[in-house]
Amino acid sequence: MAALQYVMVPRYSAILFRRTFRDLSLPGALLDRSKEWLLGTDAKFKGQENCWEFPSGAKLAFGYLDTETDKYRYQSAEFQFIGFDELTQFTKDQYRYLFSRLRRLENSHVPLRMRAASNPGGIGHDWVKQRFMIEGAEYNRVFIPAKLTENPYIDQESYIKSLSNLDPITRRQYLEGDWSAKHGGSIFRREWFEIVREPPADATKVRYWDKAATKPKDTNKDPDYTVGALLGFKNGQYWIIDIRRVRVPPMQVEALIKQTAELDGKNVPIYMEQEPGSSGVESIDHYNRQVLVGFIFHGIKTTGPKAERAAPVSSASEAGNVKIVQAPWNTVLLDEFEGFPIGEHDDIVDAVSGAFEKVAHCDPEVLTGKLW
Repeated sequence: MAALQYVMVPRYSAILFRRTFRDLSLPGALLDRSKEWLLGTDAKFKGQENCWEFPSGAKLAFGYLDTETDKYRYQSAEFQFIGFDELTQFTKDQYRYLFSRLRRLENSHVPLRMRAASNPGGIGHDWVKQRFMIEGAEYNRVFIPAKLTENPYIDQESYIKSLSNLDPITRRQYLEGDWSAKHGGSIFRREWFEIVREPPADATKVRYWDKAATKPKDTNKDPDYTVGALLGFKNGQYWIIDIRRVRVPPMQVEALIKQTAELDGKNVPIYMEQEPGSSGVESIDHYNRQVLVGFIFHGIKTTGPKAERAAPVSSASEAGNVKIVQAPWNTVLLDEFEGFPIGEHDDIVDAVSGAFEKVAHCDPEVLTGKLW
């Protein structure tokens, strides 16, 4: 609405940013909302430019800054209004550079405005908090806080229920607008996990491998581990049944994965994180054709920050729905969970998060192999 305020003024120009173009075009996002408001008016949408043009000649554009260098795409432009949606998804340098694009003609009465909206969290949490909440008053930077309860137009009951699936820190950020809550510390607490002797015999199971290990070398004395997590599920409860964690050469990793598959049984699906690029495709194909022939096996491309992928596990653990089967690896698992996401290693968390996502969202008949 602020960007549209001066569209009756000739040569007025405004732009609204999200971090990626995909973010702009999601249902209910900026582009979608602009079409909801402006289709059927005298404004014309230019699809190739992602821009609305008004009868006065004024323009409202939509931009993105997917990479750090994308900011230079706008170095010849000038705007009187620049808006950032979800500011904490941007870097400080991206935001500050765009101030150089705030310009107007001499004697123009259109104000130059930089505006932003954001939830707490994200890569820019610290600099946004510093700029607006800590330094804001000193530099006349206005910060207007808002909570979910102050939005009367959203179905608050259903949204609060949806937020219950997030980890405790992200839930506080979204529900309460709490800028003091951040993922600088753990999103897990070790006391959330009950230690049990064994899982239910009829629990649905999956094994997930995070194959990121290299053999220790002089240049890297503490590399990542290969981790295979076996997770069970029944009636809304989860059991971390087994963890295999090694740092050995690739041939030994293959032997371990094959042996573990034999021990788990052919009715237990196996998932493996697929590394980016052609080497990742080739590795998954190798396991399909040579290592895990006869087993239910899939390579999985992971997306998004690790803390986001771990959030459902955190939420279920906080609710007391994740149990750990008593075993020698319990201590290293709890130590890593408690230190995540700033601890030295996160391979166990990654493997458990991957297994959790698969066992929680797949059809039990698929998981037991009946549909394969």
